[in-house]
Amino acid sequence: MGRLTTHVLDTSRGCPGKGIRIDIFRINGDERIRLGEAVTNDDGRCDAPLLEGDTFTRGEYELVFHAGDYLRAQGVEASEPRFLDRIPLRFGVADDSEHYHVPLLVSPYSYSTYRGS
Repeated sequence: MGRLTTHVLDTSRGCPGKGIRIDIFRINGDERIRLGEAVTNDDGRCDAPLLEGDTFTRGEYELVFHAGDYLRAQGVEASEPRFLDRIPLRFGVADDSEHYHVPLLVSPYSYSTYRGS
């Protein structure tokens, strides 16, 4: 059975991104369907898969990481609006029987992602 997981690393501080809200969407043409939300734990991971089973199907998805709220809570000073606030990651799932791990590496002025394992 396939599943979707994530984790967040704060590359500017060299630690997990804890307490970051993540909104989960399925993309259907021009429509964004909200499937739920999760919050990262002390290890920068979510306590359960974001999606699995019947909720995880072939198609296009978007995760929106509320990085600006996290950076404010960490005391990172920045001009408002912040350069990075909400970070959307849109990706496709070709095989819903596989594990898709979509991490976020974030700092106040950059981010990156990859398909992990």
